[in-house]
Amino acid sequence: MRVQVTVERWERTVSVVAWILQIVLALAFLGAGGMKLARPKPALVAAGMGYAEDFSSSAIKTIGLLEVLGAIGLVLPAVTGIATWLVPVAAIGLALTMAGAVVVHVRRKEAYLPPLVLGVLALVLAVLRLAYPL
Repeated sequence: MRVQVTVERWERTVSVVAWILQIVLALAFLGAGGMKLARPKPALVAAGMGYAEDFSSSAIKTIGLLEVLGAIGLVLPAVTGIATWLVPVAAIGLALTMAGAVVVHVRRKEAYLPPLVLGVLALVLAVLRLAYPL
């Protein structure tokens, strides 16, 4: 009986950690993607996002849209209980997006730690939600 209580507690703890990751990542990607969608390319460059120089305006808007859709995909299926398998798919997609961002920032000799951290956290979330589905 004690083992069952421990397993239930572990699963509850993993669920809480996964939800915290989902919310934090969703907010981060919603903000980053929304900014890319709302601001024109010159404004992004002027705000210190030099990487934008390497991409067309439409590519930047596409990346922003992918980040916003990924943020929605981290939360909406879990909240509604519909197609919950999309949560780890969205997390993997966002991790791949961040892998590309890390490559771009490394090539430009810019700070790559923020996208690296977001990418690793997205991978952790994907693993948690694959191992412990909603």
